[in-house]
Amino acid sequence: MTRVYVPATIEILQELVTESEFHPMSRTAFAVTATLREAYSSGDEEELAEVAMGEAARASLRLIAGRLAEGGDDGVRFRRVVVAADVDDVTPRPDLDDAVVRLPGPVTLAQVASVHVDLAEAEPDIERAVAAIDEADLGDPDAEFVLGDAEDHVLAWYATQEISFLLELL
Repeated sequence: MTRVYVPATIEILQELVTESEFHPMSRTAFAVTATLREAYSSGDEEELAEVAMGEAARASLRLIAGRLAEGGDDGVRFRRVVVAADVDDVTPRPDLDDAVVRLPGPVTLAQVASVHVDLAEAEPDIERAVAAIDEADLGDPDAEFVLGDAEDHVLAWYATQEISFLLELL
């Protein structure tokens, strides 16, 4: 069993609650892999898990950007979401990045260990980061700075049984 960090959005959380599962984009998640361990000369398991979660949080920005591209900003919530789940049979993808893994299928509610979501005060920084993510990927230092502002926000932790209450409060 591997703890994976799956990028998501508020809308994906709603799907998880309604359907008791969701299909991650391209079945991609992030985890503490052998390649990630080799890339860091120091750091314990918890620190490496933070790196993997950070990668998933950045991928969540891309999911939000994709949702905006599909249909404008109507109803889009500017909060990064990472679903932590325990999954069997993940496949490391070092060809994509050190922490990337491919999931064998959908993530079920029974596999979810916790959910991590931005608080309301992060929304303006997340909105700016979503607009800058492509430029940051291309190496624009100003866009990277904007992403850094968003990534300075710590994701709040929620237990699985709190997800529906969280969604009601949003």
